[in-house]
Amino acid sequence: MTTATQDLQTDWQRWHDERETTLREPHGWMSLTALEWLDDSEQVITDLPGTWRAPGDGTVRITAGAADGVEVDGTTVDGTATVAPVDGAPGVLVTVGERVVELARRTDSYALRVRDPQAPTRRDFTGVPTFPVDGRWVATGRFEAYPEPRRITVGAVVDGLQHFPTAVGTVTFTLDGVEQRLVALAGKGEGLSLHFRDATSGESTYGGGRILRTADPEADGSVTLDFNRTVNLPCALVAFATCPLPPADNVLDVAVEAGERRYL
Repeated sequence: MTTATQDLQTDWQRWHDERETTLREPHGWMSLTALEWLDDSEQVITDLPGTWRAPGDGTVRITAGAADGVEVDGTTVDGTATVAPVDGAPGVLVTVGERVVELARRTDSYALRVRDPQAPTRRDFTGVPTFPVDGRWVATGRFEAYPEPRRITVGAVVDGLQHFPTAVGTVTFTLDGVEQRLVALAGKGEGLSLHFRDATSGESTYGGGRILRTADPEADGSVTLDFNRTVNLPCALVAFATCPLPPADNVLDVAVEAGERRYL
């Protein structure tokens, strides 16, 4: 094993360990136990106290008694509390004992998700299977920014939902001697997010695509693409996620046998 190969493996292992530590967090993605859709009616949710309602005015209303132990922003609900989830943003978190109830807005729909540290998916989680780390999957890409970021529309793993990510440009690169191009989405905080399908999708990897996140491009537009760090979206790991699908053109005509494999 060359020094470069050993360094690649060592760095990847550190990154992978951090990734799985995040998945194991008490209220992380592996803790999801329920997904319910709210409407204007007062709904009783199995194993949750009180009632939950989305009246159609951009808010969710929670009605509970003090003894129910429902807390919003650290304050116990005794009557009715109102929260306002933002479309596409992380949900508002409401605590019920050791559980967290996430109230999220997706376009004009309102979802309630329960995050439970005792969830079987979290308790039984032993890691995400991956392809062997290989330097052939590290490429240098060329980022070309759009004149202005573009809000685009993509589908979701839940029928009828849409997501509206921000596309910032394209990344062109070569894999297995073939030039490829992907639409790059704005990353969370910094860098680029490449959400794609490839010839492994639906076979050895999740059919809804995977994501590779990169650092910010250099001044000359170059950007390192380490496909060994391609990850599954939460919907590939648990049944209660509402993940976006890749942009329509983000399909690679090679089998990217790198990164995370099919989990479920």
